[in-house]
Amino acid sequence: MPVLTLSKKERAGLVEHMGHTHNAKELRRAQALLWLGSGEGVAAVATRLHVSGRTLYRWAQRFAGRSSWSLRQRLADGARSGRPRTASGVIDPLIAAVIAEDPRQWGYRATVWTAPLLPHYLEEGHQITVGRHSISLAIRRLRLRWKRPRHHLARRAPTWRQATGGSHRGWGSASAR
Repeated sequence: MPVLTLSKKERAGLVEHMGHTHNAKELRRAQALLWLGSGEGVAAVATRLHVSGRTLYRWAQRFAGRSSWSLRQRLADGARSGRPRTASGVIDPLIAAVIAEDPRQWGYRATVWTAPLLPHYLEEGHQITVGRHSISLAIRRLRLRWKRPRHHLARRAPTWRQATGGSHRGWGSASAR
């Protein structure tokens, strides 16, 4: 007895979806469901796709349980538990608003904002706890760049080659000797 019974419409939809999807997870699920629907064993399909048999049963159960949904939604990932990602929408404007200011105004003993200093500011000033990785991603999203100041004291004059006797381009070649 097959694990999953597919109608002709579902089978045709899965075949069509496999030819047009760019999502590797959806492609694997569609292949697995087609193979299971054609009567292949769970162990053989699991070995072929390098997944567990339990995973195949879950995919089949989810596909059958979402019969009123569109085919793409039936193949999509299930809901995930855990804390949702919310830091990107919240901390970006806060960092953008404070990055141009001097951290000493906020009571910090630093002259520039750094990735380790910004989580302290967000915790103390806005009661938002974020890690340094979230801060680094926000800095990248905001396209912020800062470097140590460069000193121009030892810069060469624009005419230094003339002062040393001209170009040394052909110095090592045989024609210059």
